[in-house]
Amino acid sequence: MKREHVIDGEHPARRAARASMSAVTAGHKEEWLRLFAPDALIEDPVGPSFLDPDGRGHRGRAGIEAFWDGFISTIASFDFAVADSFANGPCCANVATITTTTDDGATMTIDCVLVYTVDEDGLITSLRAHWEPDRALATLTSAR
Repeated sequence: MKREHVIDGEHPARRAARASMSAVTAGHKEEWLRLFAPDALIEDPVGPSFLDPDGRGHRGRAGIEAFWDGFISTIASFDFAVADSFANGPCCANVATITTTTDDGATMTIDCVLVYTVDEDGLITSLRAHWEPDRALATLTSAR
């Protein structure tokens, strides 16, 4: 069952999640960076991967900007489909599918759980993306 309304609630972490997905989809780097607290941590995916071999994540403005430059900016388009969302306390966990497309038309589908935590000002203090790189890479389609 598809629920278009699942991320419409006015929970602070849900608002931050919507703003983050919107900025990524639009390719608005500075807008996206402004959503994060100065010492925020991104783990995408959580644990060691080809995006983060040490599995320590990307911390602070410099680390988060490097994550954008090294990964997000290399993707021509992102499509976020949120199937469900659970918000409580300072967190929101979104069950989502992200489809990425490169400039040459190759696509990859990432089934994931995205956990956003915000501070009292609504800034993201952590973004933990739970997904399996091997599973996502198995969906990789060829370029045109």
